[in-house]
Amino acid sequence: MTTALITGSTAGIGAAFARRLASRGHNLVLVARDTARLREQATELHDRHGIEAEVLTADLSTEEGIAAVEERLGDRTHPVDLLVNNAGFGNKGRYLEVSMADELTMLKVHVEAVLRLSSAAAGSMRSRGRGGIVNVASVAAFVPRGTYGASKAWVVQFTQGAARDLAGSGVRMMALCPGFVRTEFHQRAGMGTDNIPGWMWLDADKLVAAALDDLARGRTVSVPDPRYKALMGVVKLAPRGLLGGLSARTGRKYGPR
Repeated sequence: MTTALITGSTAGIGAAFARRLASRGHNLVLVARDTARLREQATELHDRHGIEAEVLTADLSTEEGIAAVEERLGDRTHPVDLLVNNAGFGNKGRYLEVSMADELTMLKVHVEAVLRLSSAAAGSMRSRGRGGIVNVASVAAFVPRGTYGASKAWVVQFTQGAARDLAGSGVRMMALCPGFVRTEFHQRAGMGTDNIPGWMWLDADKLVAAALDDLARGRTVSVPDPRYKALMGVVKLAPRGLLGGLSARTGRKYGPR
């Protein structure tokens, strides 16, 4: 049986990855900040699917948290075959309305943690000649929209470049770029969602199933829904100046309030 490590596993996309992978017979290493929720999740997945679910409490906004997950990923006696870098969050407010401390924390989680955990996993996987890494980004990566979008753009560019460098090693890397997904993400950031049209919402379980199919196909970027694929096609054709204005207005309409 193979083992998957998932950060931010207790809710949203991370929890959907945990359910899907457990149903396929993968053992799990579940990573999040809340030990009680992790233990509850581990027990439920073990009882339902008969897999082993290890709990690792770690806050990826801290040096200690990142180092603890790096250490687990580097364990050659209990190797991790699939890493899902899912942990992340949003900040409420426009540029200069968000504190510098919160902006830097976002970069710690979205950029530094992704870089370090991907590197720890990829090194071990390459030595075994197999493995996979999914870095959860966002369609916000493709539009100019503050620190969140910029950090997710970094995830996409880093993942594509690293995947190219690892070609032929047996290690696959993919950036997953979902749109709006009904999770705890917006609630935790204090963002209103009532004004987001129903057609823009994605189902986390269907999204994860599509993402794992894309990883198996060897894709390095996954936008797992036809609606968002079409939107991203329009984005690629739009002038950058126009795109920036539209992004700002859309953010005010559908973003934090």
